[in-house]
Amino acid sequence: MLTAVSAQAASAQHLPPAPEWLKGHIGEGDGQIAPTVFERARALYFSKVAEGKVKNPCYFAMDATRPNDLTDGKAGGRFYTICEASQTFSVISSGHGSGRKLPGVVDFSNDRACARNFGNALDSNLTAGGAYLTSEIKTSFKGYYRTGSGGQALLTRSFVQFDGVGETANARQRAIGGHAAALVSGICMQKKPESPYANRDGYVPLGKLVNYAGGRSDGCTSWSPAEAPMVLSTVKDNPTTVYIYPESRDIAAMSKALASGRPGSHAGVYWNSDCLKEIGTPRFWNKETLEPLIAQYKKDHPAPPPKPVPICDPQMN
Repeated sequence: MLTAVSAQAASAQHLPPAPEWLKGHIGEGDGQIAPTVFERARALYFSKVAEGKVKNPCYFAMDATRPNDLTDGKAGGRFYTICEASQTFSVISSGHGSGRKLPGVVDFSNDRACARNFGNALDSNLTAGGAYLTSEIKTSFKGYYRTGSGGQALLTRSFVQFDGVGETANARQRAIGGHAAALVSGICMQKKPESPYANRDGYVPLGKLVNYAGGRSDGCTSWSPAEAPMVLSTVKDNPTTVYIYPESRDIAAMSKALASGRPGSHAGVYWNSDCLKEIGTPRFWNKETLEPLIAQYKKDHPAPPPKPVPICDPQMN
């Protein structure tokens, strides 16, 4: 399998030049895609087209060095859909992996705005940069929630599986993919035997709808509920490539540049300047280092037995 590095090298000589209409979207300003991210995403896409694995006219990229939660309360744009044939370019928000804090062991957690920690370990909840292909889409029922008008609605959420390449090859094992940043929380069980989602006793989960588009994920790529259908419809029965920046080599290069006292731009390494000021030095946690720590922590801190979900107060229905 080709890594993002070898894909770029193998296909660089065969890439058609970037079309003129697209060049205005390339840059480090708001709503633009950084040149490094664009070049790698495009090289990955055309390499998979050449291999016959992709026929989709569009491809995706994500720049996880950009901020997600902006100071004005809006989510930052850093997930890109590029369709060269139809001359369309769009940018939407996307969450990054929250990471975890294991008290007394290790802290690899991330704040809402900018990601400092990246990695490919199981149960790490970290974003792993690199090359992916979209695969099957599965839709699951998440529960009912109360609406503003006093009624109820249900949430189903579609998840598109990513298959990784190279360092991201364990994406399926990690259940890494893309979905809407929405869930139902604070659940109780409501008697609703007429529902097709009722359990054998006639109960369904009922809670509060939470939109966490400006927040973090478990390592998946999460889009706002309003924008997710557009992304999912693009890849339904028609796989394409997803390139997520930064890879471990980029993080290592940036760490080396910072340690030597050189700005990353002078060392030829790209990172969003606002996030770099906030996070200091980024870090990649490889699975060989992190998975044993997580496994030992889980062994030392076994999860308590699950508690039964409470029955809803009938007066709240």
